[in-house]
Amino acid sequence: MVFKNLIPLVEKIGINLYDMAFYQDGQIQEHRFQLCNNCNNCYSVAKAFLMTAVGMLQDDGLIDVKKPISFYMSSLIPKDADPAWQVATVENALTHKLGFNTGFLDIDVEDVTAYPTDDYLDMVFRHPLHYLPGQQFQYSDAAFYLVSRLISCVSGENVDVFLKRRLFKPMGFRESAWSCCPRNYPIGATGLYTSAYDMVKLPALYMQKGMWNGERLLSEQWINRAIGNEYELHPRTPELIGKGGMYGQMILFHTEKHYAIAWHAHNTDNEKIQQLIECIDKNI
Repeated sequence: MVFKNLIPLVEKIGINLYDMAFYQDGQIQEHRFQLCNNCNNCYSVAKAFLMTAVGMLQDDGLIDVKKPISFYMSSLIPKDADPAWQVATVENALTHKLGFNTGFLDIDVEDVTAYPTDDYLDMVFRHPLHYLPGQQFQYSDAAFYLVSRLISCVSGENVDVFLKRRLFKPMGFRESAWSCCPRNYPIGATGLYTSAYDMVKLPALYMQKGMWNGERLLSEQWINRAIGNEYELHPRTPELIGKGGMYGQMILFHTEKHYAIAWHAHNTDNEKIQQLIECIDKNI
């Protein structure tokens, strides 16, 4: 009833929403605002899924986010790459502090046919590091393409396969797909296609401290670390934490009222997205 009553309030804001899903007390409700695809691009919300895969590997003892990326990927780093790559950590990638001074490798806005090579990892490692790792924040999809490749190196599986086995299947995802680079590795930073009904399960997992239907999928230690260090999960109001994506995609969970919500949209007005978040915070 709470979610049903929210819908007309949301519609008054005037956002071009596709679908929205609401999770509380183990139940998911879904609403479609218009005819739309079953699965839509969640854009940068995909980064929160990759961050979760890193958490699972840390729980397994296979990754330590404080260690340099070179510890896991030394054979893939060009010999003439910036020496700072030897100290850039996994956490630097998760927090967009690798040392870049500009965003790049954004396949949603760049012409990928103009890239100088089909080896995107080589592009990342050869991009100049203008700052020492850890010093300067610079949001870049390149950081999470690197995370995608890191997951492949450590787990032996591409991140789409890893997440399907470790997260999507246990949580009952119905359908999903990933955009991949020319060498068939998921971009990771963007390009996850799924429904809001399935997407809302990720913030629900964080809200429930890593538990899903009585099964632990992620350690509470990782949950606290990810939230505390803002590994792609950021406060949107004092109690609502989540991750947004281009054109208004969103996942959120409320730390006190214990609900999660997610939606797909095509919206370019960030003020309206903030109005929507505040409307949800006020009326649920």
